[in-house]
This record gives sequence, C-alpha cells and structure tokens, in this order.
Amino acid sequence: MNTFSLNIRQKVIVGLTICLLAIGFIGGNSYRFLREIERKQRLVEIADDLSNIILEIRRYEKNFLLYGSTDDLVENKRYIKEGLKVLSTIAPEIKKLQGAPQLGYLEEGFVTYGNLMDTLAVCIVKGRQNCEDDLEDRLRIEGKNLVDRSISLVTFERERILVIIGTLEKHLLFTLVIFLSMGGFLIPIVARKIIKPLKIIEETTLQIANGNFNPIPVQNARDETERVVDAFNRMVAELEKRQEQLVQTKKLSSIGILTSGVAHQLNNPLNNISTSCQILLEEYGKADPELTRKMLSNIEQEVSRAKDTVKGLLEFSRDRDFALIPVSLGEIVERSIRLVSCQVPSGVEIQKDIPDDLILNIDIQRMQEVFLNLIMNAVQAIECSAGLIKISARPDYASGTAVITVEDTGTGIPEKNFGMIFDPFFTTKEVGVGTGLGLSIVYGIVQKHQGTISVESRVGEGTKFIIRLPLLKRA
Repeated sequence: MNTFSLNIRQKVIVGLTICLLAIGFIGGNSYRFLREIERKQRLVEIADDLSNIILEIRRYEKNFLLYGSTDDLVENKRYIKEGLKVLSTIAPEIKKLQGAPQLGYLEEGFVTYGNLMDTLAVCIVKGRQNCEDDLEDRLRIEGKNLVDRSISLVTFERERILVIIGTLEKHLLFTLVIFLSMGGFLIPIVARKIIKPLKIIEETTLQIANGNFNPIPVQNARDETERVVDAFNRMVAELEKRQEQLVQTKKLSSIGILTSGVAHQLNNPLNNISTSCQILLEEYGKADPELTRKMLSNIEQEVSRAKDTVKGLLEFSRDRDFALIPVSLGEIVERSIRLVSCQVPSGVEIQKDIPDDLILNIDIQRMQEVFLNLIMNAVQAIECSAGLIKISARPDYASGTAVITVEDTGTGIPEKNFGMIFDPFFTTKEVGVGTGLGLSIVYGIVQKHQGTISVESRVGEGTKFIIRLPLLKRA
C-alpha cells in the first residue's frame, strides 16, 4: 500500500500557502478590530463633546430660570441646535455600532428638552401663573436624563473599546501560539529533510576537493534530497574514475620522459654484455677458465642490472588498484631516484637521508609517482649546472606522522602562487615543458594516503615540499 508523501517542493508550497492564508486571516481580523476601535474612539470623542454641550445647556437653563435673561435663553437654544446638528452629522457613520441606539435616545431627549424649554420660556414671559406646576421639574429631569445618557454612552463605548482590545490580544496570542506550533513542527522537518542533507553534501564536496571520494549514505526520503544524493554519489564515482585515469595519463607521460633515461641505463650493461660475449667468442676453446668464469660473471651482473632497470619501469607503469601495504620508505625513494637518475644533470646531486627502519603503509606505485614528480620538478627548477636535491624523513611521534621533505636549491616559487600550485593545469613552466598536472596528482595521492602536503619557498633560494603521512600504529 502506497503511503501519501510530498516532495520538498510540494512541502514548501503547502507550507507557504498555509502561512499566507494564516497571515491573511490574521491581518484581516486585526484590521477589522482596529477599524472598530477607531470608530468607537470617534464615538467616544463625540459623546464627550455632547456631554460638554449638555452641560452648557444646563448652565444656561439655570441662569434663565434664576434671572429670566433672554440672552441665556438664546444661548440655551443655540446649544440645543448644536447638539442636534452633531447627532445628525455622525448618525450615518456610526448607525451600525452598538452605541448607535443610545444616540437615538439622546436625539429624542434633545427634542423633548427643547420643547419643554420653549413651553417654559413662553410661560415665564407671560407670567409664571400660566405655567404648569411641574413643568420646571420636568425640564430639570429631562436635562438630567440628557447628562446621564451622554455619560452612559461614553462609559459604554469605552468599555466596548476595552472589550475589543482584549479580544484582539487573545486573537494575537492565539495566532502566536499557532505560529510557534507550526514552527516547532516545520523546523525539525526542514532541518532533517533539507539542511542536514545539504550539510552532508557540503562536507562531502570538501572531502572530494581534498581527494577523498567516499560516497554519501542515501536516506530513504522519497524526495528530491534522495535523488540529489544518489546523483551526487554517481558523480563522485565518476570523479574517482576520472582521477584514476588522470593519474594513469600522467604516469604514461612520465614514462615517456623516463624512456630516454632507461635507454641510457640499459645501454651500458648491454655494451658490457656484448663486449664480454665477443671476448669469449674470440677465445672460444682456448680461453683461460678463470677468464671465462670472470666474463660469465660479468655478463650475469650486467643482465641483473638491466633486469632491475626494466623491472622498475614496468612496476611503475603497471595499472593497479590502490592498496596500502607496510613498506620501507627509503626503498621507494631509492627506486624513484634510480628511475630518474639519467634525467638528472651531472652537476645536480641527490641526497637521501631516510632511516632504514621507517616503515609506512603506502601504495608503492602511487607513492613512487609522488617522489618522481617532486624530483623532476626540483631538477627543472635548478637552472644552473650545479645544485642539490635533498630527500629526508623522520618520525614525529607526537603527531603520529612521518615528516618527509623534498628540498632543492632551485629558483623558488613566488608567494602569490602558493595557493594555486596544487590546482590542476596550473604551471609556471614554458609551453611544452609541463602540463600542470604533476603537483595536482601529488596532492591527490597524498590526500588518499590520509596525509598532508605543504610548501615553503623563497624566490632565488629554493623550495621545500613537506609531506606528512600516518605512522604505523604500534602494537
């Protein structure tokens, strides 16, 4: 039974859609609450104005009843009209608010109060004996009702504002809880499904740059991450294959360089063999037995010498899988020196200072390629007829490594090139002299041995390459 699952793109789209809908809903509700508060605040301001108008009406009412001044009566009526005008102006804007009915009561109260005031004014002008006995009391009661209703309206609207603010606070708090819950749910998913695989890919990329081609474990995520990791592993396998092909290509190039040297190395023993055979043929049957034995012994030595030369070249050129075995470092260096000895000018001396008991886990063929490249680079860096190449090694038990140095008295490397000398195809040599692959391959081989390589150089004084390889673990 297939389980329902979403890939990363679908998860991102769904998550963004939910967030946008939530933000829209929250924003819409918050805007509605704020608009309600704004209208309520406006109503409170109007109610405060009406309260002030009513107080002025009552003040001029009292003065008129005490002194009978027509000026007080005129001011009283003016404030009544002003109050009615204010009510008629704001009624369309706030007729849907909860406080709107109380505005209607206020309007009715203003009309009733105005009618009573007109009646009382006529009575006072004609003489109080024509007034109803309770007319003045009714006017006072109606005036008091206007004051009470305005105060009640202000109080009611302020309470409503507080209620809306409280509702908005609860709404925002609830929204915060929802967002935190969504974050608590989504963050682990994003960290596990996206950030962690990307981190692994980043770390593996750095390992590949350092020559480590170990694949990434593929997780059963059923999304783009799994496909990316799978494609990345195929790329890593292809890169490792190409790296091996590059090493082999460089090795064949080196063999081409060594061929002339091997020819010289073979020429001498073959000449000696030929000379010894000619002597034996000339003295055949009458040669002194001791001379014959000496000639045959010389032939055997020269054959062995030629055999060692060819064997070294064949071992170097043969394509083998990477395999670490305990081997004497001095023996590998000695083989490398023999292979390039005929390419070294007579004025250039190669010194070797390596303890005989320094045994390391090494791939013989590839480490021989390392020393071959470094020695040839050193030879090419010595422009004058005389110079020195020194290869030394010592164990550093504190760091658990063997420190190997290849030092020359050549022209040196400018400091600005230090960061590029191990890059593929980077070279400062003339066209046709070098491909720029030698040091890049050296770097990759050393990294594959879990080692490091660095360089120290001063222009005009020489260059020193420092290699650190792991020591054999003590039993």
